[in-house]
Amino acid sequence: MFLFLLILAALLPAVLDLRRYSRLARRGCRPSALHTGLWLVFDLLPFVMPLLYLFLDNTPPAVRTSMWLLWCWLFVQGPRFLYRLLRRLRRPRLGIALAAAVAATMLWGALAGRRNLRTERIECCSEQLPAAFDGFRIALFSDLHLGALVDTEGEVGRLVERINALHPDLVCFTGDLVNIRYTELDATAERLLRGIEAPLFSVLGNHDVGTYIGDKRALPPAESCRRLVERQQAMGWHLLQDTTVYLRRGDDSIALSGLSFDPALRKRRHDKRLPPAETAKCYRDVPPQLFDITLVHLPQYWDQVRAAGYGDLTLSGHTHAMQCRLRFGDGRGWSPARFLYKRWGGRYDADGSTLYINDGVGYVGYPMRLGARPEVTLITLRRCE
Repeated sequence: MFLFLLILAALLPAVLDLRRYSRLARRGCRPSALHTGLWLVFDLLPFVMPLLYLFLDNTPPAVRTSMWLLWCWLFVQGPRFLYRLLRRLRRPRLGIALAAAVAATMLWGALAGRRNLRTERIECCSEQLPAAFDGFRIALFSDLHLGALVDTEGEVGRLVERINALHPDLVCFTGDLVNIRYTELDATAERLLRGIEAPLFSVLGNHDVGTYIGDKRALPPAESCRRLVERQQAMGWHLLQDTTVYLRRGDDSIALSGLSFDPALRKRRHDKRLPPAETAKCYRDVPPQLFDITLVHLPQYWDQVRAAGYGDLTLSGHTHAMQCRLRFGDGRGWSPARFLYKRWGGRYDADGSTLYINDGVGYVGYPMRLGARPEVTLITLRRCE
């Protein structure tokens, strides 16, 4: 359904332009060559962009070029379609005003919205939490997508400064460090990310395992994933691959578990129901009465985590809120992500367990964020009496 809607969105402007061109031709009022050329460029753009990936092997320059081309297409065709619709409803002035507002909003989202880092603060209360961990502070970030960033130095630098300014006891990253391949974690990104001062634990996301590499002979996905793991470990990150570690304060301890992304799920990463995860392996010998924090890239696994008896607090990413969120007061607001995911952003509570889905830091598809600003989440653990 989602793919069908994307194809329909790409075809609709072209069909409307073809009809208009035919009507004008019948009247003997053919548009100028320049006008016709612009029509063709923007009507064919969504069909030309995939060719960049075929010929340039999903390299960072190809990905960034494709993202900006898509943004240009949206920037032109979105307001244009809105104006056309209102003009047919005999509201041309309203159409001009709304089209201008949409264009200005998209421009802001590309120039400022994608860089306007926000800090979300929540408290998680549980009777399971040991007294020594009351007040324990966790900084969460996700979906950095290094190869797609426009300004690695500025965007990652601001992120690291924000995390350190929060003075967390622990930092958690829930996957998609790179966009396509391990080389995107280059010397600049590595230098900046090494600046995170608190202990950092991470899991792999669907973009980390190499499944989007175009030339898989030159760089097999498993090799890219292996090298990415090595680079994370060299930075001092603790990567959890279907395993659990224990955090201790005095005589008390809590469990920190991590579920890795299975490359076999590439085509099912947006499904509301997923095959069984490696929960038995991940939680092996973990006392069920122990307070457990689970890191997992896909939030769809929350039900399986709870069914296994763990995940007092589950932290995820992946959705980005589709980089578009309308906020209403302090609530979750609305995002088109709700059509894809049962749980798509923010906090969810059920049966004494909490899921938090971070909106991510980077971007894919298009270099723009509207409302769904890049996010660092500060989670404070509280013991409930």
